[in-house]
Amino acid sequence: MNINHYIQASQQLGEFLLSDNEELTAIIHKTSIYNSWFTIDNIHKSLRNIAIEMLNADKLTTWLNNYLIDYTSIEPKKVGIVAAGNLPMVSFHDILCVIFSGHQLQIKLSEKDKILLPFIFEKWIAYLPELKDKIEIVERLHNFDAVIATGSNNSARYFDYYFSKYPNIIRKNRNSVAILDGTETEQQLVQLGYDIFDYFGLGCRNISKIFVPDNYDFALLLKALKQHNYVEQHTPYMNNLDYQRTIYLMSQTKMLDINFINIVENSGYSSPIACLYYEFYSDKNIVLEKLKQDSELIQCFVATSAIEFGQTQKPSLSDYADNIDTMLFLKNL
Repeated sequence: MNINHYIQASQQLGEFLLSDNEELTAIIHKTSIYNSWFTIDNIHKSLRNIAIEMLNADKLTTWLNNYLIDYTSIEPKKVGIVAAGNLPMVSFHDILCVIFSGHQLQIKLSEKDKILLPFIFEKWIAYLPELKDKIEIVERLHNFDAVIATGSNNSARYFDYYFSKYPNIIRKNRNSVAILDGTETEQQLVQLGYDIFDYFGLGCRNISKIFVPDNYDFALLLKALKQHNYVEQHTPYMNNLDYQRTIYLMSQTKMLDINFINIVENSGYSSPIACLYYEFYSDKNIVLEKLKQDSELIQCFVATSAIEFGQTQKPSLSDYADNIDTMLFLKNL
Protein backbone atom coordinates (compact mmCIF):
# COMPACT_ATOMS: atom_id res chain seq x y z
CA MET A 1 0.00 0.00 0.00
CA ASN A 2 1.65 3.18 -1.25
CA ILE A 3 0.11 5.78 1.02
CA ASN A 4 1.22 8.65 -1.20
CA HIS A 5 -0.79 7.18 -4.08
CA TYR A 6 -3.84 6.97 -1.81
CA ILE A 7 -3.43 10.59 -0.74
CA GLN A 8 -3.02 11.87 -4.29
CA ALA A 9 -6.00 9.85 -5.55
CA SER A 10 -8.11 11.25 -2.72
CA GLN A 11 -7.01 14.78 -3.60
CA GLN A 12 -8.13 14.11 -7.17
CA LEU A 13 -11.48 12.86 -5.91
CA GLY A 14 -11.86 16.02 -3.85
CA GLU A 15 -11.15 18.19 -6.89
CA PHE A 16 -13.77 16.23 -8.82
CA LEU A 17 -16.37 16.79 -6.10
CA LEU A 18 -15.80 20.54 -6.38
CA SER A 19 -16.10 20.54 -10.16
CA ASP A 20 -19.04 21.30 -12.46
CA ASN A 21 -18.84 17.83 -13.99
CA GLU A 22 -22.07 16.97 -15.85
CA GLU A 23 -22.09 13.38 -14.59
CA LEU A 24 -21.73 14.56 -11.01
CA THR A 25 -24.49 17.14 -11.50
CA ALA A 26 -26.78 14.43 -12.85
CA ILE A 27 -26.18 12.04 -9.95
CA ILE A 28 -26.75 14.86 -7.44
CA HIS A 29 -30.05 15.64 -9.13
CA LYS A 30 -31.04 11.95 -9.12
CA THR A 31 -30.18 11.70 -5.41
CA SER A 32 -32.28 14.75 -4.56
CA ILE A 33 -35.27 13.22 -6.33
CA TYR A 34 -34.84 9.87 -4.59
CA ASN A 35 -34.59 11.46 -1.12
CA SER A 36 -36.32 14.82 -0.79
CA TRP A 37 -34.38 15.62 2.41
CA PHE A 38 -31.17 15.54 0.34
CA THR A 39 -31.66 18.80 -1.50
CA ILE A 40 -29.20 19.80 -4.21
CA ASP A 41 -27.86 22.59 -2.00
CA ASN A 42 -27.34 20.24 0.94
CA ILE A 43 -25.61 17.63 -1.20
CA HIS A 44 -23.24 20.28 -2.54
CA LYS A 45 -22.66 21.49 1.01
CA SER A 46 -21.69 17.99 2.15
CA LEU A 47 -19.46 17.29 -0.85
CA ARG A 48 -17.73 20.62 -0.48
CA ASN A 49 -16.87 19.99 3.16
CA ILE A 50 -15.63 16.48 2.38
CA ALA A 51 -13.46 17.79 -0.45
CA ILE A 52 -11.98 20.68 1.51
CA GLU A 53 -11.65 19.14 4.97
CA MET A 54 -11.17 15.41 4.29
CA LEU A 55 -9.67 14.96 0.83
CA ASN A 56 -7.06 17.70 0.83
CA ALA A 57 -3.60 16.12 0.46
CA ASP A 58 -1.91 18.32 3.07
CA LYS A 59 -4.67 17.76 5.62
CA LEU A 60 -4.65 14.02 5.00
CA THR A 61 -0.88 13.90 5.49
CA THR A 62 -1.03 15.88 8.72
CA TRP A 63 -3.86 13.69 10.02
CA LEU A 64 -2.11 10.43 9.20
CA ASN A 65 1.11 11.61 10.82
CA ASN A 66 -0.72 11.41 14.16
CA TYR A 67 -0.92 7.62 13.86
CA LEU A 68 2.39 6.51 12.32
CA ILE A 69 0.82 3.44 10.72
CA ASP A 70 3.34 0.92 9.37
CA TYR A 71 1.61 -0.10 6.17
CA THR A 72 4.27 -2.72 5.41
CA SER A 73 3.30 -4.86 8.41
CA ILE A 74 -0.49 -4.52 8.41
CA GLU A 75 -2.60 -7.65 8.27
CA PRO A 76 -5.73 -6.24 6.59
CA LYS A 77 -8.99 -6.90 8.39
CA LYS A 78 -12.46 -6.73 6.89
CA VAL A 79 -14.30 -3.88 8.58
CA GLY A 80 -18.06 -3.73 8.22
CA ILE A 81 -19.84 -0.39 8.24
CA VAL A 82 -23.57 -0.02 8.81
CA ALA A 83 -23.98 3.41 7.30
CA ALA A 84 -26.31 6.11 8.56
CA GLY A 85 -28.46 8.02 6.09
CA ASN A 86 -29.61 11.13 7.91
CA LEU A 87 -27.28 13.41 5.92
CA PRO A 88 -25.74 13.08 2.45
CA MET A 89 -22.49 11.08 2.61
CA VAL A 90 -22.55 11.17 6.43
CA SER A 91 -20.63 7.88 6.64
CA PHE A 92 -17.74 9.09 4.50
CA HIS A 93 -15.42 9.83 7.41
CA ASP A 94 -15.75 6.23 8.63
CA ILE A 95 -15.11 5.01 5.09
CA LEU A 96 -12.01 7.16 4.83
CA CYS A 97 -10.73 5.84 8.16
CA VAL A 98 -11.09 2.22 7.05
CA ILE A 99 -9.31 2.83 3.75
CA PHE A 100 -6.44 4.84 5.23
CA SER A 101 -5.94 2.43 8.12
CA GLY A 102 -5.02 -0.22 5.55
CA HIS A 103 -8.08 -2.42 6.04
CA GLN A 104 -10.81 -3.62 3.69
CA LEU A 105 -14.24 -2.03 3.65
CA GLN A 106 -17.53 -3.89 3.59
CA ILE A 107 -20.42 -1.46 3.74
CA LYS A 108 -24.17 -1.77 4.06
CA LEU A 109 -25.59 1.43 2.66
CA SER A 110 -28.55 3.22 4.13
CA GLU A 111 -31.68 3.08 1.99
CA LYS A 112 -31.75 6.86 2.28
CA ASP A 113 -28.30 7.31 0.74
CA LYS A 114 -27.66 4.50 -1.71
CA ILE A 115 -27.20 6.44 -4.95
CA LEU A 116 -24.43 8.96 -4.33
CA LEU A 117 -21.91 6.79 -2.45
CA PRO A 118 -21.57 4.02 -5.09
CA PHE A 119 -20.96 6.73 -7.69
CA ILE A 120 -18.27 8.31 -5.49
CA PHE A 121 -16.65 4.90 -5.00
CA GLU A 122 -16.48 4.43 -8.78
CA LYS A 123 -14.73 7.76 -9.24
CA TRP A 124 -12.29 7.06 -6.38
CA ILE A 125 -11.43 3.67 -7.90
CA ALA A 126 -10.86 5.34 -11.28
CA TYR A 127 -8.12 7.41 -9.66
CA LEU A 128 -6.78 4.45 -7.66
CA PRO A 129 -7.70 1.07 -9.28
CA GLU A 130 -6.39 -1.02 -6.36
CA LEU A 131 -9.29 0.29 -4.28
CA LYS A 132 -11.58 -2.01 -6.27
CA ASP A 133 -10.46 -4.94 -4.13
CA LYS A 134 -10.81 -2.97 -0.90
CA ILE A 135 -14.42 -1.72 -1.17
CA GLU A 136 -17.43 -4.03 -1.12
CA ILE A 137 -21.07 -2.92 -1.00
CA VAL A 138 -23.35 -5.57 0.50
CA GLU A 139 -26.96 -6.02 1.52
CA ARG A 140 -25.92 -7.81 4.71
CA LEU A 141 -22.57 -7.78 6.50
CA HIS A 142 -20.78 -11.14 6.50
CA ASN A 143 -17.37 -12.63 7.27
CA PHE A 144 -16.18 -9.40 8.86
CA ASP A 145 -13.59 -8.86 11.59
CA ALA A 146 -14.84 -5.58 13.10
CA VAL A 147 -17.87 -3.33 12.85
CA ILE A 148 -18.71 0.36 12.89
CA ALA A 149 -22.47 0.85 13.13
CA THR A 150 -24.44 4.07 13.46
CA GLY A 151 -28.13 4.31 14.22
CA SER A 152 -30.80 5.28 16.71
CA ASN A 153 -30.82 4.29 20.37
CA ASN A 154 -33.27 1.57 19.43
CA SER A 155 -31.18 0.12 16.60
CA ALA A 156 -28.07 0.35 18.77
CA ARG A 157 -29.56 -2.28 21.07
CA TYR A 158 -29.77 -4.66 18.13
CA PHE A 159 -26.25 -3.75 17.03
CA ASP A 160 -24.97 -4.50 20.54
CA TYR A 161 -26.65 -7.89 20.41
CA TYR A 162 -25.49 -8.92 16.92
CA PHE A 163 -22.00 -7.44 16.98
CA SER A 164 -20.98 -7.82 20.64
CA LYS A 165 -18.47 -10.59 19.94
CA TYR A 166 -16.58 -8.46 17.40
CA PRO A 167 -14.44 -5.37 17.97
CA ASN A 168 -16.93 -2.59 17.38
CA ILE A 169 -17.93 1.04 17.54
CA ILE A 170 -21.67 1.35 18.08
CA ARG A 171 -23.05 4.88 17.86
CA LYS A 172 -26.36 6.02 19.32
CA ASN A 173 -28.38 9.22 19.23
CA ARG A 174 -26.54 12.36 20.24
CA ASN A 175 -27.42 16.02 20.11
CA SER A 176 -25.56 19.30 20.06
CA VAL A 177 -26.21 22.42 22.09
CA ALA A 178 -25.24 26.07 22.23
CA ILE A 179 -24.62 28.23 25.28
CA LEU A 180 -25.48 31.89 24.77
CA ASP A 181 -24.57 34.63 27.24
CA GLY A 182 -26.35 37.61 25.69
CA THR A 183 -23.20 39.28 24.35
CA GLU A 184 -23.37 37.61 20.93
CA THR A 185 -23.43 39.83 17.86
CA GLU A 186 -26.13 39.55 15.24
CA GLN A 187 -23.59 38.01 12.86
CA GLN A 188 -22.68 35.33 15.41
CA LEU A 189 -26.36 34.51 15.81
CA VAL A 190 -26.79 34.34 12.03
CA GLN A 191 -23.92 31.82 12.03
CA LEU A 192 -25.66 29.92 14.82
CA GLY A 193 -28.57 29.61 12.43
CA TYR A 194 -26.41 27.45 10.14
CA ASP A 195 -25.70 25.16 13.10
CA ILE A 196 -29.45 24.85 13.61
CA PHE A 197 -30.79 24.71 10.06
CA ASP A 198 -28.07 23.08 7.94
CA TYR A 199 -29.42 19.77 6.60
CA PHE A 200 -32.75 20.73 8.22
CA GLY A 201 -31.30 19.95 11.65
CA LEU A 202 -31.14 16.21 10.96
CA GLY A 203 -27.52 15.69 12.07
CA CYS A 204 -26.15 14.93 15.51
CA ARG A 205 -23.89 17.97 15.06
CA ASN A 206 -26.88 20.26 14.52
CA ILE A 207 -27.86 22.46 17.44
CA SER A 208 -31.10 21.12 18.88
CA LYS A 209 -31.04 23.14 22.11
CA ILE A 210 -29.75 26.46 23.39
CA PHE A 211 -29.04 27.55 26.95
CA VAL A 212 -29.73 31.23 27.60
CA PRO A 213 -29.23 33.40 30.71
CA ASP A 214 -32.16 34.35 32.91
CA ASN A 215 -34.19 37.22 31.43
CA TYR A 216 -32.55 36.69 28.02
CA ASP A 217 -33.90 38.99 25.30
CA PHE A 218 -34.72 36.77 22.31
CA ALA A 219 -35.31 39.70 19.92
CA LEU A 220 -31.84 39.71 18.30
CA LEU A 221 -31.76 35.91 18.04
CA LEU A 222 -35.15 35.78 16.30
CA LYS A 223 -34.08 38.55 13.92
CA ALA A 224 -30.90 36.64 13.03
CA LEU A 225 -32.67 33.31 12.56
CA LYS A 226 -35.11 34.86 10.09
CA GLN A 227 -32.25 34.95 7.59
CA HIS A 228 -32.63 31.17 7.37
CA ASN A 229 -36.28 31.18 6.31
CA TYR A 230 -35.36 29.22 3.15
CA VAL A 231 -36.50 26.11 5.05
CA GLU A 232 -40.07 27.33 4.49
CA GLN A 233 -39.68 26.20 0.88
CA HIS A 234 -39.14 22.57 1.88
CA THR A 235 -42.45 20.73 2.16
CA PRO A 236 -41.35 17.75 4.34
CA TYR A 237 -39.73 20.14 6.82
CA MET A 238 -42.83 22.33 7.02
CA ASN A 239 -45.05 19.28 7.41
CA ASN A 240 -43.03 18.34 10.48
CA LEU A 241 -43.25 21.90 11.76
CA ASP A 242 -47.04 21.96 11.38
CA TYR A 243 -47.42 18.60 13.09
CA GLN A 244 -45.30 19.59 16.08
CA ARG A 245 -46.92 23.04 16.26
CA THR A 246 -50.35 21.42 16.43
CA ILE A 247 -49.23 19.27 19.35
CA TYR A 248 -47.79 22.29 21.18
CA LEU A 249 -50.93 24.34 20.59
CA MET A 250 -53.20 21.54 21.81
CA SER A 251 -51.13 21.20 24.98
CA GLN A 252 -50.99 25.01 25.35
CA THR A 253 -47.19 25.00 25.23
CA LYS A 254 -45.76 28.49 24.87
CA MET A 255 -43.73 29.07 21.69
CA LEU A 256 -41.62 31.99 20.54
CA ASP A 257 -43.09 33.83 17.58
CA ILE A 258 -41.25 32.70 14.44
CA ASN A 259 -42.87 31.08 11.42
CA PHE A 260 -40.44 28.36 10.37
CA ILE A 261 -39.22 26.80 13.62
CA ASN A 262 -40.94 25.94 16.89
CA ILE A 263 -38.85 27.36 19.75
CA VAL A 264 -40.03 26.04 23.09
CA GLU A 265 -38.73 25.85 26.64
CA ASN A 266 -37.74 22.26 27.46
CA SER A 267 -35.15 20.60 29.69
CA GLY A 268 -34.40 17.86 27.15
CA TYR A 269 -31.72 17.80 24.45
CA SER A 270 -33.39 16.02 21.55
CA SER A 271 -35.87 18.37 19.94
CA PRO A 272 -38.08 17.10 17.10
CA ILE A 273 -37.48 18.14 13.50
CA ALA A 274 -38.33 21.82 12.95
CA CYS A 275 -38.10 22.52 16.69
CA LEU A 276 -35.49 24.12 18.94
CA TYR A 277 -35.43 23.74 22.71
CA TYR A 278 -34.20 26.43 25.08
CA GLU A 279 -33.47 26.46 28.80
CA PHE A 280 -32.66 29.37 31.11
CA TYR A 281 -29.63 29.36 33.38
CA SER A 282 -28.33 31.57 36.17
CA ASP A 283 -24.78 30.19 36.33
CA LYS A 284 -22.90 29.15 33.20
CA ASN A 285 -20.62 26.87 35.20
CA ILE A 286 -23.65 24.83 36.24
CA VAL A 287 -24.52 24.36 32.56
CA LEU A 288 -20.98 23.26 31.77
CA GLU A 289 -21.10 20.77 34.62
CA LYS A 290 -24.43 19.47 33.37
CA LEU A 291 -23.01 18.96 29.88
CA LYS A 292 -20.03 17.17 31.37
CA GLN A 293 -22.31 14.81 33.28
CA ASP A 294 -24.41 14.25 30.13
CA SER A 295 -21.39 13.89 27.85
CA GLU A 296 -22.67 10.61 26.40
CA LEU A 297 -25.70 12.48 25.08
CA ILE A 298 -23.80 15.42 23.60
CA GLN A 299 -21.94 15.48 20.28
CA CYS A 300 -20.61 19.04 20.49
CA PHE A 301 -21.50 22.42 21.91
CA VAL A 302 -21.16 25.93 20.60
CA ALA A 303 -20.17 28.92 22.69
CA THR A 304 -17.84 31.88 22.48
CA SER A 305 -15.26 29.76 24.34
CA ALA A 306 -15.91 26.48 22.47
CA ILE A 307 -16.71 25.62 18.84
CA GLU A 308 -17.28 28.79 16.84
CA PHE A 309 -20.76 29.66 15.68
CA GLY A 310 -21.56 28.26 12.24
CA GLN A 311 -18.97 25.47 12.29
CA THR A 312 -20.72 22.40 13.69
CA GLN A 313 -21.55 20.94 10.28
CA LYS A 314 -18.04 21.49 8.93
CA PRO A 315 -16.22 18.63 10.66
CA SER A 316 -12.53 18.04 10.00
CA LEU A 317 -10.61 14.77 9.82
CA SER A 318 -9.97 14.88 13.57
CA ASP A 319 -13.60 15.48 14.55
CA TYR A 320 -14.59 11.96 15.51
CA ALA A 321 -18.22 11.08 16.15
CA ASP A 322 -18.96 10.39 19.83
CA ASN A 323 -15.35 11.46 20.57
CA ILE A 324 -14.17 7.93 19.73
CA ASP A 325 -10.94 7.96 17.72
CA THR A 326 -11.94 5.73 14.81
CA MET A 327 -8.43 5.61 13.35
CA LEU A 328 -6.92 4.51 16.65
CA PHE A 329 -9.59 1.80 16.95
CA LEU A 330 -8.76 0.55 13.46
CA LYS A 331 -5.01 0.76 13.96
CA ASN A 332 -5.28 -1.48 17.02
CA LEU A 333 -7.32 -4.24 15.37
